[in-house]
Amino acid sequence: MTFPAAARDRADACPGALQTHPAADGALARVRVPGGVLTTAQLRVLTTAAGELGDGALELTSRGNVQLRGLARGSEPELGERLAAAGLLPSPTHETARNVLASVLSGRSGGLVDARPWVPAFDAGLCADPALAQLPGRFLAAFDDGRGDVAGQGADVTVLALAPDAVALLLAGADSGVRARPEDAVDLALAATRAFVAERAAQGGTAWRLAELAGGAERVAAALRGPRAERVPAPSAPRTGPAGPVAQDDGRTALVAVVPLGRLTAGQAAVLADVGPSELQLTPWRSVVVPDLADGSASDALAAAGLVLEPGSPWLHVTSCAGLPGCAKSRADVRADAEAAVAAGTLPAGGARQHWAGCERRCGRPAGGVVDVVATGSGYRVDRDPISR
Repeated sequence: MTFPAAARDRADACPGALQTHPAADGALARVRVPGGVLTTAQLRVLTTAAGELGDGALELTSRGNVQLRGLARGSEPELGERLAAAGLLPSPTHETARNVLASVLSGRSGGLVDARPWVPAFDAGLCADPALAQLPGRFLAAFDDGRGDVAGQGADVTVLALAPDAVALLLAGADSGVRARPEDAVDLALAATRAFVAERAAQGGTAWRLAELAGGAERVAAALRGPRAERVPAPSAPRTGPAGPVAQDDGRTALVAVVPLGRLTAGQAAVLADVGPSELQLTPWRSVVVPDLADGSASDALAAAGLVLEPGSPWLHVTSCAGLPGCAKSRADVRADAEAAVAAGTLPAGGARQHWAGCERRCGRPAGGVVDVVATGSGYRVDRDPISR
């Protein structure tokens, strides 16, 4: 049987911590943080590396990962050594494949199950399988505890809790009908990931995502064992993430601090590390969760550092690409322009959820309905997404 060629004419060159991307302001490294779980010690290591090897700041991505910009040529080995020593680089051969989202505050507030144990178990299984080193850097896995916050992010493989004793397998964002018990969730996700790799190879080995394969989701599902059930609609991606204090089920408090445009300064990182316990969580909405606090009194320190804890803040609705001077293809300094629009209260589209982009590629565009504010070289063009109106 022959298959149509995947709609890609070049290999995936998604950057990693060792395989950096050359940008206008220096090399860019992307450090995978499965499930967004980052210890305060690891945050300090990343901040120090950004200051000594890069431009001094950390960028948070829509997959809960961290980027370092402005790296000097030849700094990759030293960065790799620092990351490995901090436990952030468990497998050099698999490092670009470790893209994993997990429900925010799972096991602490809400949800049908605690998804936290799934993430390290999946990551360990992925890194232990030499065949999974072939995963493209765009591949994404997600573990949703039933609240629906990451199941709509368009992951290639998603485990979604339907009840305390049942999970569904979503493939390319849609329910496959495959079911399992929560204790088998990791094995199911790994089996689906291996089936994707096999189907990708069968169709030429150039596809970046499962949705690019002809009949990919159906073929992957057919390769899996396990019970089937009637398919259910997948949750939609939330328009924004939480912000501010969240009451935990154990009576303690979590603070969700939004990082404007995802650019975390060294000073902000230091405050997060100082006020937080040993563990933080990065979110798909470029925010940082500081959990397990006795109360919300640390809010003042976070806000004073320029982090946003107001649920009604326009910063919950505005994202951007790197823009100038970091990207040579950009037609504007979109970050500065977006910041100015927020400060002046002049956001276009009535302040609707929007993504500022320096060119038509619209890098970093979040999932779901969003208005595009695209630099043209002589201003900005506003492309309204009907879903965002």
